[in-house]
Amino acid sequence: MRIREETYWNWADAQLHSRSHDEQLSDGTSLDVQVRLSRTGATQLFLGIYTRQGKAMVEEYYDNRPCETMTRAMVWGVDRARALATGALPLEKAPLRRQA
Repeated sequence: MRIREETYWNWADAQLHSRSHDEQLSDGTSLDVQVRLSRTGATQLFLGIYTRQGKAMVEEYYDNRPCETMTRAMVWGVDRARALATGALPLEKAPLRRQA
C-alpha cells in the first residue's frame, strides 16, 4: 500500500480522466506515473516512487508539459521515474513537491 504525500493529494482530481503506468522493480520499489489533460487542455504529469513498504521516496507533478501529448508525457515520466529509482538520476534532484 502506498503512503501518499501532499504532492499526490494536490494532484488528485477524480473528475479528470487519467492514464497510469504502475511498475514494480526487482528490489520492491514501485513506480506510479499518471498523465491527464487538465480542464483547459494542458497535459499534466504525476510521478511517484515508493519503497517496498509504501513510503514515498519521490513525488512530483507537472502542471503543464507544453507541446507534449499524453503519450509523450507518459514515456518521459516513466523514463524519469526509472532513472530516479535506479540511481541514474540523483534523488536529491527530485524533491517531494510540486513542479511547474
